[in-house]
Amino acid sequence: MAFGWKVRDRGRTLGPGEVVRPDERLSMPRMVGFGAQHVIAMFGATFVFPLVMGLDANVAVMMSGVATILFLLIVRGRIPSYLGTSASFVGGVVAIRAVQDSDAVVTGAILVAGLVLALAGVAIHVLGVRFIHAVFPPVVTGAVVMLIGFGLAFVVARTYWPQDHWIAMITMFATFLIIVAFRGFAGRVGILLGLILGFALSWLADLALGPITSFNPATQRVDEHPRVSLDQVATAPWIGLPDFHAPDIRLGAVVLVLPAVIALIAENVGHVKAVGEMTRTDVDPYLGRAVAADGVATAVASAVGGSPTTTYAENIGVMAATRVYSTLAYHIAAVIAILFGLCPKFGALVAATPGGVLGGVTVILYGMIGLLGAKIWVENRVDFADPVNMVPIGAGIILAIGPVSHEIGGEFALEGIALGTIVLLAGYHLLRVVARARGTSARPPGDPAPPPAADPVRRGEGGAAVPPGDRDGPAGPEGAAGRGAG
Repeated sequence: MAFGWKVRDRGRTLGPGEVVRPDERLSMPRMVGFGAQHVIAMFGATFVFPLVMGLDANVAVMMSGVATILFLLIVRGRIPSYLGTSASFVGGVVAIRAVQDSDAVVTGAILVAGLVLALAGVAIHVLGVRFIHAVFPPVVTGAVVMLIGFGLAFVVARTYWPQDHWIAMITMFATFLIIVAFRGFAGRVGILLGLILGFALSWLADLALGPITSFNPATQRVDEHPRVSLDQVATAPWIGLPDFHAPDIRLGAVVLVLPAVIALIAENVGHVKAVGEMTRTDVDPYLGRAVAADGVATAVASAVGGSPTTTYAENIGVMAATRVYSTLAYHIAAVIAILFGLCPKFGALVAATPGGVLGGVTVILYGMIGLLGAKIWVENRVDFADPVNMVPIGAGIILAIGPVSHEIGGEFALEGIALGTIVLLAGYHLLRVVARARGTSARPPGDPAPPPAADPVRRGEGGAAVPPGDRDGPAGPEGAAGRGAG
């Protein structure tokens, strides 16, 4: 059921050990408060990642609300989740902008990827989740997540860091301290707090030291300019529609973002299973619906210039802390996000973030995304003594980090993350077939290595690993950002 929540215990506060199930609610004032918590939890990553991808933060925040409502309707209110901006597309978007710096081409590619994700969800619904595990075993999924993160190292090195290397360094270390020194909510939004601190330091540096001479993205050359320019903020209205735009679909751009679909499938399956464990309900029949819903939401959001979406581990962490799983809280959060999108002045302020500050936070974000791939390997005990696992995976990651470009014809080339994903995916399955035929494979595809003496990983159905004590739920790229990016 998508609507019609039962009032639990007359809407009063929960007692020890009690929970509010997805089809229940407390009093409306309390539910508005819980909805506001979900907005705060998703807010950092939902506007940081559009900023990194060069997309409009107002459109992204507004469409995250629309996407969340679509998701809840498609899953019939069975899986409480918030859909914020996905980090998995950052690498593909950067590659697209290196060739053609066009918002329309970027969102056109994301739209097609969303439709592919929706079709994958239909396949999971019809064939079962085992189909996805066979095509994308943990060794492949972990590698794709790793190369999506590490494949963005060149963006930090070539684009953001040179704009103001001292502010980047200070912002990075300040964010380190915030994430580690503070627990709870402050620690989860450490990236957002670090970005705000870096923004303030850049403004103070302009006052104390004057303009900086470095690469200026506004003029595309090295010149003298202020670190922080608030001219656009001053002229932007308080209330108004964001800058929507239509997508422009180009095949070459689509290929560059398709690797993100693999990461989103794994991420959605992991998050949905975590929600099932918390709510103590069988969500397997809705796994396909959830993946398809994320695909539909991504397609709808990008159709008007918004960012790609994904379920957020940050909000799973909020549910774990509050024990309120009511989908009403997510509907309220979605409405609040839509209202935020109607403030152009907010979007102009986000767009004014200095490049040096972005350098300090993206070096952390990209590294955390990459290490999540290693986390998938560790939790599933991937055996790298088997050359079928090691050889194509290592090659694919290096091609992504390069980034290596492989020209195909006069005007089309595969580069970086897209090339690395194709090589590791095709190489893995090709070598698996050869190893089986030759009798050299150590174990069947997807089988983990022998367990260590003490296995700290609790496993759910389908081989999904859930580390005990994970305070924010399973971590996808945004889950890591949730502990740092909000």
